[in-house]
Amino acid sequence: MNLDNKLRRYNYMMQLPMNLPRRVQIILVLILFSAFSWAQQSHVIDSPQPGDWVCPMHPDVHSDKPGTCPRCGMTLIAQVPDRIEYPIEMSQSPSLLKPGDVSTLRFRVLDPETGEAVNHFELVHEKLMHIFLVSENLQFFAHAHPTPEADGSFQLPVQLPYSGMYRLLADYYPVGSVPQLEAKTIFVSGRSQPSQIYPSLNPSKSENLTASLRLDPEQPLAGLETKLFFKVDPADGLEPYLGAWAHMVTVSEDLIDLLHLHPFLADGGPLVQFNVIFPRPGLYRIWTQFQRKGVVNTVVFTVSVKAL
Repeated sequence: MNLDNKLRRYNYMMQLPMNLPRRVQIILVLILFSAFSWAQQSHVIDSPQPGDWVCPMHPDVHSDKPGTCPRCGMTLIAQVPDRIEYPIEMSQSPSLLKPGDVSTLRFRVLDPETGEAVNHFELVHEKLMHIFLVSENLQFFAHAHPTPEADGSFQLPVQLPYSGMYRLLADYYPVGSVPQLEAKTIFVSGRSQPSQIYPSLNPSKSENLTASLRLDPEQPLAGLETKLFFKVDPADGLEPYLGAWAHMVTVSEDLIDLLHLHPFLADGGPLVQFNVIFPRPGLYRIWTQFQRKGVVNTVVFTVSVKAL
């Protein structure tokens, strides 16, 4: 292809006026071609590099070799797919839930492109799905694992003790995607019981350990990072629980904000550090789970967060 034909082709592609002087056309084409080449090279540079292994749940965790995430225990992957949301559909049986009765919750994860049910999942912390349930009065907490069915749905029997609203956080990992977190709301018939909680950092005793909590800064501020230092006593016999040294669920008093976190630093000893950014001022109820000698312990604290 001669130069004139090339110019006509680039003029057509770039929508350049044909009546420009030939020298100007050549300069503009060279500038545009250089910019296009630079954009392509920039795209390559921004892509994951060979040997860059990333945690799909904590994308700030990188390694130069395969392995597991030191924070949550998940398997590192070579390239993280686009973070596309896979919505979850929830139904209940019976349709009217009553306090104290055994009911069934059913979950279906939907493909965002086709709307069809997803039936292939990766393990996330040793399970295909985690469900965290919290009551409106913040007195009930559950961490459960639904049973997978042949059609890709999940079934979970529940016995909810209080009337009112419950907030639910689902944790799942569709194949070809990234770990997902989605919140849902359910209601149990009867008069609701609003929360009556107060700030409390008193040591929390569970099945076979007691945990104390120290905050840095002592007064958490919304939107800024707060370090939470747990000290577990006794510490002998501590074990990873579902792939991590601990699991934390933090819920705002109005049940709008739900966070599921893993330790920032932990090595099986008595000290465990979480880093949290509380999104808004207010009271937050914090449930943290540790496993010691095969027994799961859930400790509870309530933290007051102030505005900047």
